[in-house]
Amino acid sequence: MGSFSQRLLRWFGRHGRHDLPWQQHPTPYRVWVSEVMLQQTQVSTVIPYYLRFMERFTDLVSLANADEDDVLALWSGLGYYSRARNLYCAAQLIRDEYNGVFPSNFEEVVALPGIGRSTAGAILAIACRQHHPILDGNVKRVLSRYHAVEGWPGKREVEQRLWQLAAEHTPQQRVADYTQAIMDLGATLCTRSKPDCEACPVRSDCAACSQGRVTDFPGKKPRKTLPTKSVIMPVVLNDHGEVLLEKRPPTGIWGGLWSLPECADETEFKHWCEQQGHDDRIVVRLDAFRHTFSHYHLMIQPILVQENRTYRAQITESVAQTWKSPADFRVIGLPAAVLKILGSIY
Repeated sequence: MGSFSQRLLRWFGRHGRHDLPWQQHPTPYRVWVSEVMLQQTQVSTVIPYYLRFMERFTDLVSLANADEDDVLALWSGLGYYSRARNLYCAAQLIRDEYNGVFPSNFEEVVALPGIGRSTAGAILAIACRQHHPILDGNVKRVLSRYHAVEGWPGKREVEQRLWQLAAEHTPQQRVADYTQAIMDLGATLCTRSKPDCEACPVRSDCAACSQGRVTDFPGKKPRKTLPTKSVIMPVVLNDHGEVLLEKRPPTGIWGGLWSLPECADETEFKHWCEQQGHDDRIVVRLDAFRHTFSHYHLMIQPILVQENRTYRAQITESVAQTWKSPADFRVIGLPAAVLKILGSIY
């Protein structure tokens, strides 16, 4: 066991986090759910979602047998909804092809939807004590600084170098503790901004620290101006206090979630009102706001529209379009942007 891993493990034993929910009874299923939720999301945000998710889906088979709406409802507000859809799809595959038992072979795990090399390694290292390196965002930051690896980790050659270093540092013994420790170091001390180098257990031979260039690593992603798109979202309320929602397609932005209808512009909005039987002359424009995705900004203009009561029966017969009450919002999947709009009304 190298000096780097020894020092990291000693630090983890004294100062690491040992009471996170997924660290208790770390089965492959529990670790898997936590690793997926933690992708691009902070621990403090994930914990309440994780606890609710595990209370509802206590094991892999219960997740596989659930309705997709139930899964997405518990994911609402966590973002990156493709994670939830992949989790659900993978659970069904494991139920059908592995008799509900999470596979312990690396190649089989990494072949599952939504599981990459690092996530597969983390699951098998933590839950099964197998020797696999990991390279999530925290680990990339730690290794980039410790070895002063130049360049943005998203570049192929930089990532390959970091994988090589991750493999070299991963010890044969106590691999589960080491995996938790290096993630912990990046999450608590070797943070993106204001890293606490004085408390770092490996600062004595950290190349970035000795060069006084800690904030230069990892290299920054080339800046790219995000395009801005616009959309009008009609908000139709009926006399029962219900709102008209539509089921999104299974793939793409907000895939599988319930959302407000969308119109690209004023002309399309007017045409939509005519088709739906609503009066576009009696509307209230709510505050517009910007919602940012990873690849673009979306300017959303919500508009309250008067409902034509004679249209109610037609809507409830539609599979993709229906009325939902505020009580339903807790049990269906709704995007955060739509929840924001509905929260301003109810």
